[in-house]
Amino acid sequence: MKITVVGCSGSFPGPTGPASCYLVEVDGYRVVLDLGNGAVGALQQYLDLADLDAVLISHLHPDHCIDVLALYIARTYDPHRRFPRIPVYVPSGGGHHLARAYGKGEAGGLTSSFDFIEWTAGGHKVGPLRVTVDRMAHPVETWGMRVEQGGRVLAYSADTGPCDNLVELARDADLALFEAAFEEGRDDHGPKDLHLTAGDAGRAATAAGAKRLVVTHLPPWNDPEVARRDAGAAYHGPVELAAGGSTYEL
Repeated sequence: MKITVVGCSGSFPGPTGPASCYLVEVDGYRVVLDLGNGAVGALQQYLDLADLDAVLISHLHPDHCIDVLALYIARTYDPHRRFPRIPVYVPSGGGHHLARAYGKGEAGGLTSSFDFIEWTAGGHKVGPLRVTVDRMAHPVETWGMRVEQGGRVLAYSADTGPCDNLVELARDADLALFEAAFEEGRDDHGPKDLHLTAGDAGRAATAAGAKRLVVTHLPPWNDPEVARRDAGAAYHGPVELAAGGSTYEL
């Protein structure tokens, strides 16, 4: 399993890259976890959009889903070729939500290009991958993901506050890709069911027994070195900060 960080800026695109998007490739099968603001532009550095097989959307905040509309335009209006429909996994009502954002009154406006499949808790077969999802602690319906193939495991937090479901999804994962939009000391009095700090991410990775931690979803106003320090204080395995273009082989 190869994972490429397409975009990792938290809450909105940063000066050097788009919001959340992670490309997972297995034996020629290609799927993205989230398509935030600006992701489709950067994604074309890594594949032809015709070769994308599925899209997995964790939740319906724009920094995780809005570039589904850019992908729709690219796959619908290319004058030189036709694209097959692909599955797009979404939270409840995701197809209608995205159609309204595009300016259509119903999900039928996008289904010429996409088959919308709404998440339910548990395991899903997505091509050669087994994707297990569960609800995260976030103000809107949000699904964390455990992506498995060939005995290798990627755990993706999406957006969440600290919660037991995240630890279970990441149990013994080879790679824990955890958000850390909050900063300890600065955001201690903010909502609990919203985001992790880097320390929270480290504690969750430790509790799960994850083998490697990559901290992601840092807003442009965060200091990455503070996140690295706080994650490393709570997790004693390898800690890295996500960066556009970084790849991981599991």
